[in-house]
Amino acid sequence: MTDKRRHAATARSVALDTLVKVAEKKAYSNLQLNRALQEAELSRADAGLATELVYGTIQRMNTLDHVLARFVAKGLGKLTPWVLQLLRMSAYQLVYLTRVPPHAAVHEAVELAKQRGHRGISGMVNGVLRSLQRSEDKLALPASLPADERISLAHSHPLWLVRRWISAYGEEQTEAMCSANNEPPHASIRVNSGRKSREDVLALLQEEGYEAVPSPLAADGIVVTRGGNLADTIGFRNGWWTVQDESSMLVAEAAAPAGGMQVLDCCAAPGGKTTHLAERMGDNGVVWANDLHPHKRQLIDAQAERLGLQSIRTMTGDAAELSEQLAEGSLDLILLDAPCSGLGVIRRKPEIKWSKEEADIRSVTDVQARLLDAAAPLLRPGGRLVYSTCTVEPAENNEQIDRFLAQHPDFELDAEWAPKLLGRLRQGGAVGGDFDGRLQLLPQHFGTDGFFISVLRKRS
Repeated sequence: MTDKRRHAATARSVALDTLVKVAEKKAYSNLQLNRALQEAELSRADAGLATELVYGTIQRMNTLDHVLARFVAKGLGKLTPWVLQLLRMSAYQLVYLTRVPPHAAVHEAVELAKQRGHRGISGMVNGVLRSLQRSEDKLALPASLPADERISLAHSHPLWLVRRWISAYGEEQTEAMCSANNEPPHASIRVNSGRKSREDVLALLQEEGYEAVPSPLAADGIVVTRGGNLADTIGFRNGWWTVQDESSMLVAEAAAPAGGMQVLDCCAAPGGKTTHLAERMGDNGVVWANDLHPHKRQLIDAQAERLGLQSIRTMTGDAAELSEQLAEGSLDLILLDAPCSGLGVIRRKPEIKWSKEEADIRSVTDVQARLLDAAAPLLRPGGRLVYSTCTVEPAENNEQIDRFLAQHPDFELDAEWAPKLLGRLRQGGAVGGDFDGRLQLLPQHFGTDGFFISVLRKRS
């Protein structure tokens, strides 16, 4: 007879359900976890543990598999998917979470195995985890590993990706990048300067118990290291701020839009950079906000309404076909925040490093090239084209710009960025002695997303 009793949701059961769905259904970890937490209604402490378990287990996946392989006699590939996720999640607690008592991690894992499976599975889970618990050096790596394999195992990144990054950035920078990708992301907001000053917002947040400081990177940014959901606040609803990573706040600052301009954001949803452009223009001029997907147009409109911005005009269509809606040479500034591999946001979406393949990078570069080529004729002589991505892949960034410049001799790199912005970037080590108008921000520079920005000017 089947046992149909429902067990109360716990931090570990919610985490396990989330991990299984991310693995089997290719769900985004952040969206799936948020949905699960809303349904489970856990305490704040249990929600925090579930969050730690989900992100930590995904982040450290191949290191955990290396550790577990020593204790699973038949090999990890023979395990039922949910059993593998349960072992990974439990091993993460035993190896990385010193504040979780080992006996609690093992007991809870065995209970979950009993609920989901049978006595044989729970016994196997118990045996594997107790063997791991007794292991004196849980993270022992094979001696004399080559650098790429050592970094891959020590910092839990796929070997093909580590090899690409070593080729592009060298061994030291690659290891720093992989290490930074496993750190928890901090929250940040962008102040709507049309409604509040950064100083006023800082004071308001601090009064309400948030730990908040001015961003050392973004002029309009505030870093919040402790507090609640920043999108569920009066300040957010009143349009005083937008939740946004500091690295993406740099786009509008680098673009330097002026009031009265005709501006285009080619791939605008959900509207973070669009609204920042409008704010920096003093809501004076027009920002054409385009996106391929009709349902995302509503997201941009909602952002503009919440922030009290009247200058944004939303439109829907393929960014490669915007010449059918906008006249040639009619725009002062174009932003192409291009579709990309997303390998700069691994800290926020750790499953990206396991789901992406080298072929994905090759295919997305074709899309980027097509969109860049289509945007170029829409810009007036003397106008600026800003290209950005949330990736650290040279093929999508520097090499994409090199290709564009070779094929469009009427464009040149524009290194005349705001001196204060360049000063902050140099201080953080993101910009060296020579600057040509291209910025590759790595996650270890400021603890932000990996991000690329290039500013180009159309010759007069």
